[in-house]
Amino acid sequence: MAAADASRPPSRRSGLASDVARAAGGLSAASGRAAEPERVLLLHNRYRAAGGEERVVDQLEALLSERGHAVARLERHSAAAGGAAAARGLLRGGIDEDEVTETVRAHRAEIVHAHNVHPLFGWRALAAARAAGARVVLHLHNYRLVCAIGIAYCDGEPCTRCHGRDTRPGVRLRCRGSLPEAAVYAAGIARQQPRLLAHADAIVTVSNAQLAMLGRLGVELDAAGGSLGGGAVASGAGGPLGGRAAHGFVVTNAVERIAGESLAETGTYALVAGRLVQEKGFDMAVRAAAAAGIPLRIAGEGPDEQALRALAGDADVRFLGQISQQELARERRGAALLLAPSRSDDSCPMSVVEALADGLPVLGSDRGGLPELVGPGAVVPARDADAWTTALRTLWSDPALRATRGAESLARARDNHSPDVYYDRLMQVYARACR
Repeated sequence: MAAADASRPPSRRSGLASDVARAAGGLSAASGRAAEPERVLLLHNRYRAAGGEERVVDQLEALLSERGHAVARLERHSAAAGGAAAARGLLRGGIDEDEVTETVRAHRAEIVHAHNVHPLFGWRALAAARAAGARVVLHLHNYRLVCAIGIAYCDGEPCTRCHGRDTRPGVRLRCRGSLPEAAVYAAGIARQQPRLLAHADAIVTVSNAQLAMLGRLGVELDAAGGSLGGGAVASGAGGPLGGRAAHGFVVTNAVERIAGESLAETGTYALVAGRLVQEKGFDMAVRAAAAAGIPLRIAGEGPDEQALRALAGDADVRFLGQISQQELARERRGAALLLAPSRSDDSCPMSVVEALADGLPVLGSDRGGLPELVGPGAVVPARDADAWTTALRTLWSDPALRATRGAESLARARDNHSPDVYYDRLMQVYARACR
């Protein structure tokens, strides 16, 4: 089996960058705000198929570096680990936590910002970071605290069968494909969940809907203190944190830049982007575009591609395959609108955030965090084919409406997803974690 430790060496910042960070911290203190943590270590277990979470981590590293923080990054790769190493990590709560201890000490990290921790980091990485003197932020991008596949979706609908630490339904339904893998994930998640929460000083979710869905899954994070950077406080005594209250925040995903104007008025096709899997609902986009007679481009690849091609038939549907971020940006700038017909409770899909930032009108389903992202008037029932066709045809046939909706997208992006907004919210999280 492959060795489990497939991490890359942490990046090191120059002395100049550290000086800039110290200066920034001093200015914050002088203005009455708590000094911002200067030294941050990012932890992330990369997925076998890279997606939006990897882009978030990449952008976070760049943003923190640009703002003068000394940033290191420790990664492990699921693709490089054999099944035995992955199973051991899940059941034990991570492997080689000494590497985390050494990296925290070598970098003198004040904050360890952990993203995906399964299967190779686990709760032991968070415990090691805290024991080495750092404070820990646990950034939840999905539902893997409870759900073995992370998307809380089964049989065509959102799924809450697994609840709290009762993950046995995932074994019965073979959610990981095979019985042995499903059993390992079920046992590992159940064992790790309370320990992950107990070793986090702050917890980040990426939408109010995700926070609510975690509650329905039995992970009670109290949002009474607010959201989008507000001081929502996780359950304390008697709750899943075992008596030690961590602090929970909703911090939506961000982009590196926001376009100066929308080109949606002159767009020549509708666009969808993402992995071609059932829960994304791209079959609804194909049906709506075919019924409305509107050209559709599909960016992405996945197991549902052949079924989608068959569904498209002779309709004007172009499959772009897996394209680079630069190519996808060009596709967005030539599009009239983006469709996000997800059937699962998508928390905060980067494809939608990036479309808003490029001034694209977005039609989103009524699932997960999509209504929060797209706003009133742009939400379509996930299972209503006629409603999707009508909404698509309405936007397509009215360039002036697309221009208005495109301007609204840019405004939403500036208000909620700009680097400045994201950074300010993140510093609130870090400050609370350091109390």
